[in-house]
Amino acid sequence: MQATRIIAIRHGETAWNVDTRIQGHLDIPLNETGLWQARQLAQALAQEPVSAIYTSDLQRARATAQAVADTTGAPLTPTTDLRERSFGDLEGRTFAEIDAARPDLAHRWRTRDPHFAPEGGETLIALRERIHATTHRLAARHPGGLVVLVAHGGVLDVLYRIATGQELQAPRTWQLSNAAINRLLWTPDSLTLVGWADTQHLDNAARDESTV
Repeated sequence: MQATRIIAIRHGETAWNVDTRIQGHLDIPLNETGLWQARQLAQALAQEPVSAIYTSDLQRARATAQAVADTTGAPLTPTTDLRERSFGDLEGRTFAEIDAARPDLAHRWRTRDPHFAPEGGETLIALRERIHATTHRLAARHPGGLVVLVAHGGVLDVLYRIATGQELQAPRTWQLSNAAINRLLWTPDSLTLVGWADTQHLDNAARDESTV
């Protein structure tokens, strides 16, 4: 089977990103910056030969993906399988609020305990299994093609770890920038990192606007 190229995207910015408030499965929209980022991303990918776009069904991801679909003409399919990690009853709280109210949970979360699940939420192990299976299933549909996956920070983190062999508990040393372009190569046997955290389309546009 031929390899499938993947462009993995974290959705554009939301107000809760700015507030460091946990979104999880809560359906938070893009803010004005996020909408701008989605437009810049769409222009950057306009000439890419995209076979298909798959997105989390949450609106912050769907709006980002729709911008790319509008410029590339590629079919767009939402799926719950690309949702962010579920944080259960921690959703809606800021990092600081969790540190203050539940330091025991905050410690397990910050040390990346792979077996820790907030009440009603998902473990890192379950998230990795979900994203690994979903990526394999979707990429296998398009051998030799290019697919765009639009999802969330936790999803992108797991993809990076799978592609580079990083353990779930390894400290994160890579960026998970909103609307950055991240490139991977999938085969039935592996997922390989090609390029990560390309924000040139955002940086250049911001510089251009600052000179107007």
